[in-house]
Amino acid sequence: MVTLNAKQIRVLGRAVLAVASALALVPVASQAQRSTATNPLGGSRLYVDPNSPARRSAEQLRRTRPADAAALERIASQPTAKWMGDWNSNIRRDVQAAVAAVSRAGALPVFVAYNIPNRDCGSYSAGGQRSASGYKRWIREFAEGLSGRKAVVILEPDALAGADCLKPAQRAERFALMRDAVQVLKAKNAVVYLDAGHARWQRPEVIASRLSESAIDMADGFALNISNYITNPANIAYGEQVSRRVGGKHFIIDTSRNGIGSANGEWCNAQGALGRAPTTQTGHQLVDAFLWVKLPGESDGECGRGNPRAGQWWTEYAIGLARRG
Repeated sequence: MVTLNAKQIRVLGRAVLAVASALALVPVASQAQRSTATNPLGGSRLYVDPNSPARRSAEQLRRTRPADAAALERIASQPTAKWMGDWNSNIRRDVQAAVAAVSRAGALPVFVAYNIPNRDCGSYSAGGQRSASGYKRWIREFAEGLSGRKAVVILEPDALAGADCLKPAQRAERFALMRDAVQVLKAKNAVVYLDAGHARWQRPEVIASRLSESAIDMADGFALNISNYITNPANIAYGEQVSRRVGGKHFIIDTSRNGIGSANGEWCNAQGALGRAPTTQTGHQLVDAFLWVKLPGESDGECGRGNPRAGQWWTEYAIGLARRG
């Protein structure tokens, strides 16, 4: 048995602490590297549409209402997503054209697939394919339009969080369609995020269960707050809870109109404000991007107040979002 004196014990203790401190640095650095490596959007350039409604409106008002034109430029200067649905008469051609235009600009295409049967449960954005077989054909044509190029596809806003309106058989069909869509899109090199509603809708365990039934294991992650106004801290806290229940999947957040939240929980053309500018550098290892998925200035629907129909550009509303942002 070796006996150490007090001085030897102090020297040995300092040596052990030094080694422990050095080792403690390794996991931190490795974690940061893993976080960067596992963000499929990291380092990507996002696309600014040079002919967006915001840009056109700004040009129209530049001489007569220069302050309002400047407000609209705050929207026009930012990248936004491209929505695809039943208004596209030839989905393969339209996706192909969008991919080509964005790729020529050296940017990453970001699409929203919005054509699920019973879309929006008959509310302001009602529509979608009439049958499951029609949707399967549509999503395959969509995927072919990608031409194998890398693109982001956000899959069916509200489809999972809003499934309560469906009968059990319809709900099972919807989950099956989502699983099929994930498989089809991933086979064509798409980066796929399943929509998961927002922090004030379904409980984390409920949406996690629906994500699991919809092949979140094969997708790249999930999306939060699309077309809504919930602030980033609330969505991040919610996303962390959901992520823990679906294998640590990453997520993206729509920040287009969540700069000040929403008074009284209003979701339909609320008097919100522009949120954080789109970026893939979020400072959070689970958040792949803050994106402007909903185009600020497009109406959510009539809202019982005679507002423009869902998806219609509304210049005065856009100016309000920009001024409050």
